[in-house]
Amino acid sequence: MNKITVWFIKCAMVYFLAAVILGLYMLVSNTLYPYMPIHAHFNLLGWISMMIYGVAYHVLPRFSGKPLYSDRLAEWQFWFANIGLLGMSIGWLLSSWQENNKVLLLFAIIEVIAIVMFVINMFNTLKITQPIGK
Repeated sequence: MNKITVWFIKCAMVYFLAAVILGLYMLVSNTLYPYMPIHAHFNLLGWISMMIYGVAYHVLPRFSGKPLYSDRLAEWQFWFANIGLLGMSIGWLLSSWQENNKVLLLFAIIEVIAIVMFVINMFNTLKITQPIGK
C-alpha cells in the first residue's frame, strides 16, 4: 500500500476510537451538546470517510488500470480533510460558549475543499480514455 492509503486508514481508526470514547463520555456524563456533532462527524467524516478515502486510493487506480491521477493532490486532500475536521470540532466547542460560529464555517469550507479534491482526483483517475463499447 502507498503512504496516502496508510495515512488515511490509520487516521480512520484514530477517529473511530475518538468517536467511541466521546460517545461513552456523553453516555456517562449525560451531556450531549456540544459533543454530539463532534461525535457524529468523527464517525462520518473521520472514521467512515477517511476509511473510504484510504481504500479508494488503493483500489480505484487498480480497477481503472491506471495510476492515481495525482499523489500530490491526495496528500493535500489528506491534510485539508484532517485540518477541516479537527477545526470543525473546535468550532462546535467555541459555538457552545458564544453565538459566533465563524470558526466552524471556516473549517467546514476547508472540509468541503478536501472532498472536492478527492472527487477531482478520483474522476481523473477513472476517466474513460476510449469510447464505451470498443
